[in-house]
Amino acid sequence: MDTKLLSIYLNDHLGGSTAGIELAKRARKQNEGSDYGEFLAWLADAIDSDRDTLMRIMDGLEIRKDPIKEAGGWLLEKAGRLKLNGQLKGYSPLSRLVELEGLALGVTGKLALWKALRELSADQPALDRAELDALVAGAEEQQRRIEERRLSAAREAFGLLDASVP
Repeated sequence: MDTKLLSIYLNDHLGGSTAGIELAKRARKQNEGSDYGEFLAWLADAIDSDRDTLMRIMDGLEIRKDPIKEAGGWLLEKAGRLKLNGQLKGYSPLSRLVELEGLALGVTGKLALWKALRELSADQPALDRAELDALVAGAEEQQRRIEERRLSAAREAFGLLDASVP
């Protein structure tokens, strides 16, 4: 197995998970006191837990964490805040929709990671296939739950619904 390429791949995902956690926490804070806020608190915890799992897997594979990629993920999320949202200041329904779409993309990437590692598990004793199956199932559940809220946020953003979340 090419550990150099695996190291790059896993560190890219580690950077992405850093961005995802930052985005989920920011979105949670902006939606406190609502059903969105409760959901985003759950999602931030799930992403954080998955990030911890990724770091443990990297340790098991003896892959060093790249602090530059982690910092890059953090900076990427901060730069994403500069996107226009239809208001000069503050949070808008479009902000919520775009954040949920960003989180959906991140979870899709994480699902791809877990599936790729599951493929390697037959040849790599440090990878536990049963654990990876559970991680795949967890990411699929996250995708499903994000999509429910994303569609509701789209209806709200474009004036088709007040503030009801499934």
